[in-house]
Amino acid sequence: MLLNYDRAGRGEPLVLIHGLGGRRQVWEPVLDQLTAEREVVTLDLPGFGDAPIPPPAGTSAGIESLTRLVSDFLDELALERPHLAGNSLGGWISLELAKRGRARSVTALSPAGFYTSREARFTRASLRLAVRVARLLAPRADRLLVSPLARTLVFSQFVAHPRRISPADAAASIRALAGVPWFDETLLAVTHDSFHAGGLISVPVTIAWAEKDRVLLPRQARRAAHAIPGARLVTLQHCGHVPMSDDPDQVARVLLEGSSD
Repeated sequence: MLLNYDRAGRGEPLVLIHGLGGRRQVWEPVLDQLTAEREVVTLDLPGFGDAPIPPPAGTSAGIESLTRLVSDFLDELALERPHLAGNSLGGWISLELAKRGRARSVTALSPAGFYTSREARFTRASLRLAVRVARLLAPRADRLLVSPLARTLVFSQFVAHPRRISPADAAASIRALAGVPWFDETLLAVTHDSFHAGGLISVPVTIAWAEKDRVLLPRQARRAAHAIPGARLVTLQHCGHVPMSDDPDQVARVLLEGSSD
């Protein structure tokens, strides 16, 4: 399944996978540093992004379907075992692909799938609220998000420094989140599931958890590292759940270290 994607740079291929409700442009703050050393592919997950490509008819929402669809996408691009990195849901998908032998390495930024049932309920409620707010704001996003205070109120759930997001990027992200056709089904499916069988992963894994994560709480970090034998655990200092705009230099460094041979 060929998805919306961008491809740039030279070097070992590195595929970047966004989180639930996100879009490939969320990686833009780190691309200049990454493309200087890697061939970088950013993709929109099926049913997500600015111009969402819906999943094939009859496809059920959930981690298994998304992993299979991204694996098919890698086949379309003739990427057998690229380095993989993902944020939140994208981190979980990257780990699942590694279990299938589709990764050379994985760097997972605050990956989903390591919550307790109580934490999963918190995450589900938090993200349901976020998408409802996005749907309300989307028609007026360009005007409203010019205000730094508005960006702080809307994005503080996801980033530690909301004012660093430009008004144009903030408005585009809100419109993309509001227009996701597969959000509710996917959220329900993934928060009723969890990561397992980490011992099947035989490639280097870096778990990098955001210190100020308000969606997937930082206490899940050690749980994730324990679930994957040999995983390296890193803390993203002063960053929120979607850390790329909070500290591009720190995130790019972690991604390059995680995808080095």
